[in-house]
Amino acid sequence: MADEQTTSGVGFAPEEIDPALPTRAARLKWVIVVDRDLPAGRAVNAAVCVAAATSTTVTGLLGDDAVDADGGTHPGLPWAGCSVLAADAATLRVIRAKATSSAGCFVADMPAAAQRTRVYADYLATMKETAADDVEYYAVGVVGPRNRVDKIVGKLPLMP
Repeated sequence: MADEQTTSGVGFAPEEIDPALPTRAARLKWVIVVDRDLPAGRAVNAAVCVAAATSTTVTGLLGDDAVDADGGTHPGLPWAGCSVLAADAATLRVIRAKATSSAGCFVADMPAAAQRTRVYADYLATMKETAADDVEYYAVGVVGPRNRVDKIVGKLPLMP
């Protein structure tokens, strides 16, 4: 689900990772924009799928595991944060287009076809037969320089 044109080189270098700083101090910003008209379950699924694709591709995004007072381990979370925003379907398409053409941005998306199929191979086949202009998006994730991401998503509201 990641866009091949935008995946190379986006991430944090080891010396940039500082979990003691506020999230706004991070060089890169991560947002996931979800179709505001989706039912809650579909919206959460779309956001989680985009997050999974992003967290495995963008280096340095996840912080160290946390260990509680009893020694239990809790897997690392995004140390630089992630905002989940809401937009209509047309705005999602515009955001994806702007992000994929913006240098230094990683884009992951959740096409509607991914939720409409139950077999991944069927999803791949559906996408192969769908023209880019006809792809409907349920969620789009963007990681990139803070100022660029802010410009791309504008003042979208948090997902309710």
